[in-house]
Amino acid sequence: MNPTHLAPALLACSNPFARGYDNLHIERLLLITYEDDCPPCFRPVHDSQAHLPDHELQLFPCLFNDDFALISEGQSIPEGLDERCQSTGLVRQVIYAVIGEVLNQQHHVGDLYSLEEAQAMVHRLSFETGHYSRAWEISTAHLTEEALRYLESRAGNFDSRPTGLLFDPFALTDCNGVGCKLIGTPWTDDNLVKIEGRPYSSLRQEQLDARTPVALIKVLYLAALADVRLLIFDPDAAVLDGLVIFDE
Repeated sequence: MNPTHLAPALLACSNPFARGYDNLHIERLLLITYEDDCPPCFRPVHDSQAHLPDHELQLFPCLFNDDFALISEGQSIPEGLDERCQSTGLVRQVIYAVIGEVLNQQHHVGDLYSLEEAQAMVHRLSFETGHYSRAWEISTAHLTEEALRYLESRAGNFDSRPTGLLFDPFALTDCNGVGCKLIGTPWTDDNLVKIEGRPYSSLRQEQLDARTPVALIKVLYLAALADVRLLIFDPDAAVLDGLVIFDE
């Protein structure tokens, strides 16, 4: 059998199980223009002026550096702060940037022009009543014959006890499929240390020591990293783009 490989270094950033955004939040930024030959820049307003409403920021001159901006007209500036700002410009627009996380990496989702619009976007992108896309059905082509036999053997052993490997196979006899209940997701170091007292490298080694096939470990890791809880392998299901496929 010849696997179509994914480079190990790309696993975290090209995880085909990843869906949606986590930890969505809003950042108020000032779009500033300055010297004629320079593109606009974005800066947050300094904490000392964070109370100012949008209309007292927009179209006002400002001082700014790499970290923040200060309105310089009609506002008092705390002593010493102006000396930290090397540039002057004009606030053209107040922007509400929506930021989210995918697999613990921040991504810029979009810019809105009012707090209400940004809050509406966050609401539409959030699923406050529960988690979504936590159950997946994918082709058994993503498993080697060894991995599939291993799952079927464990799923058919009704007397088996919890192994501590954080996945529990179960049989689906009507479709000749097999599923896995993933436990303790996501399998990030932070989460596993919190709930299990061990990092992922330790869990992976225990799975290897228990003779879990490497092909299965890789698939379960990607799914668990994306907080999937139920993963079903069905010979009639579609393949998942971007995931390793094992062909005859």
